[in-house]
Amino acid sequence: MENYIVSARKYRPATFESVVGQHALTITLKNAIATGKLAHAYLFCGPRGVGKTTCARIFAKTINCQTPTAEGEACNQCESCLAFNEQRSYNIHELDAASNNSVEDIRSLIEQVRIPPQIGKYKVYIIDEVHMLSQAAFNAFLKTLEEPPQHAIFILATTEKHKILPTILSRCQIYDFNRIGIKDTIEHLQYVATQEHINAEPEALTVIAQKADGGMRDALSIFDQVVSFTGGNITYKSVIENLNVLDYEYYFKLTDLLLENKVPESMLLFNDVLKKGFDGSHFVTGLSSHFRDLLVSKDPSTLQLLEVGAGIRDRYKEQAQKCDQKFLYRAMKLCNDCDLNYRASKNKRLLVELTLIQCAQLTLPDADDVSGGRSLRRY
Repeated sequence: MENYIVSARKYRPATFESVVGQHALTITLKNAIATGKLAHAYLFCGPRGVGKTTCARIFAKTINCQTPTAEGEACNQCESCLAFNEQRSYNIHELDAASNNSVEDIRSLIEQVRIPPQIGKYKVYIIDEVHMLSQAAFNAFLKTLEEPPQHAIFILATTEKHKILPTILSRCQIYDFNRIGIKDTIEHLQYVATQEHINAEPEALTVIAQKADGGMRDALSIFDQVVSFTGGNITYKSVIENLNVLDYEYYFKLTDLLLENKVPESMLLFNDVLKKGFDGSHFVTGLSSHFRDLLVSKDPSTLQLLEVGAGIRDRYKEQAQKCDQKFLYRAMKLCNDCDLNYRASKNKRLLVELTLIQCAQLTLPDADDVSGGRSLRRY
């Protein structure tokens, strides 16, 4: 049986060009290398799984490449690149600050910094999760970080920039990594699916991208999980079943019921959702997001804000035409209030049902009182 490699590792970017969703940042790093204007310390910050450590490795590999390409990428043929690719390079050192956060660990690192590189120009020290260093370790690191030897470059990576001392921040060039957009995530997942000869519906990849919340590593981990579940044929139905995501269909059906003021049917539909094991809070946040998506579907200028698959996009456009803007504004406000009060409520089910009743009555002629929550029409 051949060794299986998860997609997040197998398709980890090896060049600046292949990094997803961080175009401006990679261009800046390539230009710095091309002009030879390298700082002695960098701080890469941003959410998990967006490419901080990957970019640090590519940067370290590229600045030591003996014959870089015209595009500013590493050649992958010189001895330095080969040593890096085969994980035997002595020029690149990685330290996990989560488990090596003491003063002794930093002092050991400082001792290594003095030794010049054997091949290439620079020794690069990548310190991951640097916010986990102890106060004493930070203090021991300060002087070396400010005035390292000419051959040493430090790249610090963190998900929690606010926990790092201002004295450390002032010594680094700071690069803020963005969350990866839904569109970029879907395109990369489609590329991986094509490479692995896997059939994947666009709507299914959209759900995976939304679930990943801007992290490419999370998206690829979810993708692998779904592939195992489906056996290589990823459909929208299989994804929502495996990831326990509430189907769009519930929200489309519920909105139609609310527009027609069908309160009993709305409450029965909510009961069906609860029977399937979904939490009421999850249902309400999904409903408010649905109303928001209907709102942006009403205007062609805001349609680009709708991050769903092409098939479902048409459903949104169709239902948006039935909804009055005032209804959507007030329904979003009611759902948001319900979400804010959900945790403190003693009777959570009743809170959601009251919200549905109020939403259903927004289409009535005397709906002004309902939006303020002052009166409810009997049904």
